[in-house]
Amino acid sequence: MEMADLTTFAAVARCEGITRAAKELHTVQSNVTNRIRALEQEVGVRLFERHSRGVVLTSAGVRLLPYAARAAALLQEATAMARDDGEASGTLTIGTMETTVAVRLPPVLARFSALCPAVELVVRSGPTAELVEKVLDGEIDGAFVAGPIDHPLLRVERAFEEELVLVTSRRWPDLAALRNDRAPIAALMFRTGCSYRQKLEQLLVQLGKPAFKRLEFGSLDGILGCVAADVGITLLPQHVVDRSLSAADLFVHQVDVNIARAPTVFIQRREACETSAMKAFGQCVASASGLGASPYPVAGQNLAVHLQPGALVAP
Repeated sequence: MEMADLTTFAAVARCEGITRAAKELHTVQSNVTNRIRALEQEVGVRLFERHSRGVVLTSAGVRLLPYAARAAALLQEATAMARDDGEASGTLTIGTMETTVAVRLPPVLARFSALCPAVELVVRSGPTAELVEKVLDGEIDGAFVAGPIDHPLLRVERAFEEELVLVTSRRWPDLAALRNDRAPIAALMFRTGCSYRQKLEQLLVQLGKPAFKRLEFGSLDGILGCVAADVGITLLPQHVVDRSLSAADLFVHQVDVNIARAPTVFIQRREACETSAMKAFGQCVASASGLGASPYPVAGQNLAVHLQPGALVAP
């Protein structure tokens, strides 16, 4: 197989259309069509079914897609290792949960920025399940996710320990008041795949509230602001709530240790070669994890973090 054919295949699958993929790849539609046709001839099966709105993967295409992603990641890794002379450089892509990037990562990014100014650090946020898949597929180099994680293809290292708390408006001064309230309740959470979401659902069942409305949010500020406004309740790390601008309008409730204990781990593909940039990043994580959760860069260091669609980039 040609690597360019696999890259084109992955783009068509992602864009769900030949024309959209050609635009993303900065080429013409006929080139994309020819590469897909060549790849289908090579593997001996059809990879896409065409319809009026674009294309959809066949069952064979679904099976091939993760291998295409890993092949592309392996090629990028090979290039990075060949260029790695011990001086950290290039691009390092890290995944993280929203709660981790909000509180735990700023001191890590500050140290890494000072230590490795030649590295472009890209930080992508998402729920744990999604981040695990991206690491396995080689789309990102490593990720901070909620533990425990047990996967034969992943290397797992403990990074931080979080204490989850139930967060409510000041309408409920304690859990007894919440249990006894017969009014309908809403659970404010991140999208499916977030481990804190699963724990919140488990907690509400324990509190005798099995019937509740789910409201999905994309940001911590949105969740905590709506909790303060009495829209619903949520489950988040204590450190996140303490640093919220809405903290004065919130009540924090301790919960059972089985739900409250939430280790954050850093995962990488077990087979991945560790670049100089990744080694330096690991040192920064180890250093910051013993310093507490300061939300600010270390004094005397300048850290520029720019919000882009779907990612944070720290040059």
